[in-house]
Amino acid sequence: MPKTGTSRNRRSTHFNPERPLAGRLPPLIMLRAFEATGRTGSMRKAANDIGISHTVVSRHIRNLEVWIGWKLLAAGPRGIALTPEGRSLFATTTAAFQSIAGAAAQLRSKVGSDEFHIWCVPGLATRWLIPRLEQIRRAISSGEVLLRAVDRSPDFVHGEADLMIGFGDFDNLPDRAVPLLQPRMFPVASPAWLERHGMPDSLEDLTRLPLIHEESYAQWTSWFEQAGIDIQHTLTGPRLWDANLGFDAAMAGQGVALTSNLMVAREIENGRLVELFNTDIRVGGYYLITSGSKPQDERIARFRAWIEHSITNFE
Repeated sequence: MPKTGTSRNRRSTHFNPERPLAGRLPPLIMLRAFEATGRTGSMRKAANDIGISHTVVSRHIRNLEVWIGWKLLAAGPRGIALTPEGRSLFATTTAAFQSIAGAAAQLRSKVGSDEFHIWCVPGLATRWLIPRLEQIRRAISSGEVLLRAVDRSPDFVHGEADLMIGFGDFDNLPDRAVPLLQPRMFPVASPAWLERHGMPDSLEDLTRLPLIHEESYAQWTSWFEQAGIDIQHTLTGPRLWDANLGFDAAMAGQGVALTSNLMVAREIENGRLVELFNTDIRVGGYYLITSGSKPQDERIARFRAWIEHSITNFE
């Protein structure tokens, strides 16, 4: 039966008691790229996860396949899939990395690590939390704040973050999620855009204008449905990665964005953005989630009290 993996001539590896892993352990950067790709199912997502470009991830995996001598990943109809040899290596690699992460988290907790890790969806992190970092530091009373703008949940078990602020449907929140706020969502545009296109006469007219979307048309579609508007055609406009990019696009006069006071209160006040129509529609909301598998840092309770008070009063 023909071999399915890559083939190459190898020199035999002799065991050296003074260097027991020499020649038997592949470079860890290759393993890290492979594990992230296997875990996320995408080289691009893996690249974002470990902070390098997807071309570098691809190169590391090719080099690992040469080092191992087997094909580890294969392209499939739903993206990248692990080969049988890849599944075997992935199971071992991810277990090893999780063990290392767990040990590191325990050691850090023993020395009283003074860092407080917050993960947050990008729009809220950039537009609302960053201007309030000093307030957060005072609220938690000790430690430096490390804020990461990201749209995926952290691995709490292995200490990736102390808490996560996400955005989603309040009827379908993750386990242990605590609702924070369902903000009023409304359309905004720049004065330059309004000068070119004019103020739309109605919400029906708004459906025919270039709208700024996130990854899909879902949020705008839900907003129009709650407004009682029956969309008779396909919505148009650029699709961007997150609310933060949508905000920047609206500021640059690229269309109409859907946003909230948490994001744009200052820009509306100084005239850089204009709210269109007088509506009271809420599409999704912010929630707080923490680990439920270990005793929580007292700072988490203090942060929760601060944000519940601050975000509600702001709205």
